[in-house]
Amino acid sequence: MTEGNFTDYIKIYASSGKGGRGSMHLHREKYITKGGPDGGDGGRGGHIILRGDKNMWTLFHLKFKKHFRGEHGGDGSKSRSTGSDGKDIYVPVPLGTIVRDADTNEILFEVTADGEEITLLRGGKGGRGNWHFKSATNQTPRYAQPGMDGEENWFLLELKLLADVGLVGFPNAGKSTLLSVLTAAKPKIADYAFTTLKPNLGIVDYRNHQTFVMADIPGIIEGAAEGKGLGHRFLRHIERNSTLLFLIPADSDDINKEYKILLNELKKHNPELLDKDRLLAISKSDMLDDELKAEITKEMPKGVPFLFISSMAQVGLQELKDKLWQMLN
Repeated sequence: MTEGNFTDYIKIYASSGKGGRGSMHLHREKYITKGGPDGGDGGRGGHIILRGDKNMWTLFHLKFKKHFRGEHGGDGSKSRSTGSDGKDIYVPVPLGTIVRDADTNEILFEVTADGEEITLLRGGKGGRGNWHFKSATNQTPRYAQPGMDGEENWFLLELKLLADVGLVGFPNAGKSTLLSVLTAAKPKIADYAFTTLKPNLGIVDYRNHQTFVMADIPGIIEGAAEGKGLGHRFLRHIERNSTLLFLIPADSDDINKEYKILLNELKKHNPELLDKDRLLAISKSDMLDDELKAEITKEMPKGVPFLFISSMAQVGLQELKDKLWQMLN
């Protein structure tokens, strides 16, 4: 998937269909001049329904079609015939899509299962035909109900990526390079911060044709949880990764301090993120000799497994895959 095709945030407009009118028909036949009311009910308007699709990874398909309108219900007719229901509109979305009310920003629901259907807006009810209103005192009612209006609203759709491993690190830590080496993904790579502006997904081939999904999540900066940089837009993707791979370059001034800052940003965004399995990889370690590695090892954060890797020199990558596979299973 190219970075340009990845869309994780979109605003859409939806309106459900209006219900059909009830009929005020009076029954007439050749030898029945006053057969009484027999007007049928109107059909309901079409719903707007979101449907989870496990084969989708992005909201890109909604980028150029942001308006969805349900079909109006058909009107009732004679012989108590009910009007046809309006056609429902189905909007496929990837798993992990959160739906918010665009005005209040309130979270309405989250689509998490393949084939799960959630009614975003219900179509208006059809009006009742005049035969419903027949009574002892009013045997030929010449009125029926109009159909009820549908609903309409603007919604915000946000995607939280569903991946096995999420790459966490500061900008320019080497996350995109690692993803490009371990998978067939082709993220943009350059020697400056914030090269990656949108998450990239790749499938890592493991032994015996087994695979797992890795997500390169754009770099976190200090203050991201408060919205600095592109804060919240990035941090929400980490919530749906089962294992977090922290990547800190070997030439960092203080590896321990960087790790604590990253951990603190995750905690401020959502404390539950600290319950996930964590692995620390020291990238760009091809520039280190054994003596420097020994020095760095003494200062490593406590309580988190770590290893030295180099994406460019292809050092420690099989060991990294073995460790991740062991953590995932």
